[in-house]
This record gives sequence, structure tokens and C-alpha cells, in this order.
Amino acid sequence: MPIYDVTVPIFNELPTWPGDPAVAISDWRSLPAGDGVNVSMLSFGAHTTTHVDAPAHFINGARKVEALDLDVLIGEAEVVAVPEDCRAIDEAFVLAHCAPGAQRILFKTRNSAFWSEPNLHFHEDFTYLDLNAAEKLVERGMRLVGIDYLSIEKFASAKHETHLALLSHGVVILEGLNLSEVSAGKYELICLPLRLRSNLGDGAPARVVLRTT
Repeated sequence: MPIYDVTVPIFNELPTWPGDPAVAISDWRSLPAGDGVNVSMLSFGAHTTTHVDAPAHFINGARKVEALDLDVLIGEAEVVAVPEDCRAIDEAFVLAHCAPGAQRILFKTRNSAFWSEPNLHFHEDFTYLDLNAAEKLVERGMRLVGIDYLSIEKFASAKHETHLALLSHGVVILEGLNLSEVSAGKYELICLPLRLRSNLGDGAPARVVLRTT
């Protein structure tokens, strides 16, 4: 049974959302320096690379990442291929390509190619999900929606309407996937975000794999 790791690795040169913390991975202790062990120090934001958005990301007092149901994060998912010339996934696309009854959907777009560029940088023109499409997915009972860049919403969106449409109805958002090596179709999704326990926990990096069903 093939297993596809669709997680973007975390490393110091990784682009992050403008204004978010940069990635900093360094030696805290090291054998070459004479320490008895190697210990790395990790510093990065909760929404770095492949990560989950909890409702608390945009809604004050809402559920945090530790409260997300595992039966949403693990289960059958549909990977839907979006044409390369598509910049906005709209309601018409959802109606034509997202099967009714699906509970988890992952959009494979031109964004996935950004992760393999020789000179990584943040792209403002990434493909995104628009508000009407998000509302249609909610109406159809979607429980998790994923996309292959650092946000599901159009860059510089002032009101965050797509996020709010999904998160306010308990839909988990999975961002920062790399679906380059995955074909469209049905898979078993296994998405395990870090189990953060604090008064924060608005999101967390996750290791995400897909298995053929």
C-alpha cells in the first residue's frame, strides 16, 4: 500500500507568511562542540509549512488545536486536481469537481510546484479558495479542506471571509501541503498536528501522509 508524504519539510530557508516568524533551527548542544549529545533548538510559528488551522485562529474563544477531533483528521479524503491556469477555486468548480458526500477534500493546484523551486520565495499570487466555494463546501457537509500553499484564502484578504466561512462551521483547514507526487483520487488521510496545550494553540504544524485506499 503506497504511502505519500505530502508534508513540506521545515528548514531555515523555508518561506513563511509575511509578518510571521521565520524558521530558525540551530544547535543547542552538539557533539563536535564537546557536548555529550546533539540537541537542536527549533523556533518557528504555529502556521509554518504544512499546518492545521483551528477555529481559534480567527475566532476568539473558539476551539484550539488540541480540541480538534481525530476522526476528522484521519479518514477518506479526495484529492481534486485544479487546472494550472486557475487562480481562484470558485463555486462552479466545486459543483463540477467535488463529489457530494465527501467529507475531506484536498485541492492540488499549481501551488505545489512552488515548493520545489531552486530559489524559494513567498508567492503572493497563489491559487486560493473563494468565499462562495467555501460556503458551498460547508453546505455539503465538508469537515476538512486542504490546499497546497500557506493560506487557503486570497493574499491580502482584509476580512478573512473564506477562513471564517469554514472555521465558524467547524471545518478544519489544512494548509501548506505538497501534492506534486499525488494523482487525483481517493486516499486515506492521516494528519497529526502537534498536540499543543496552552491558552494559545490557534494552529500547529502537522505531519501529513496519504495512503491509497
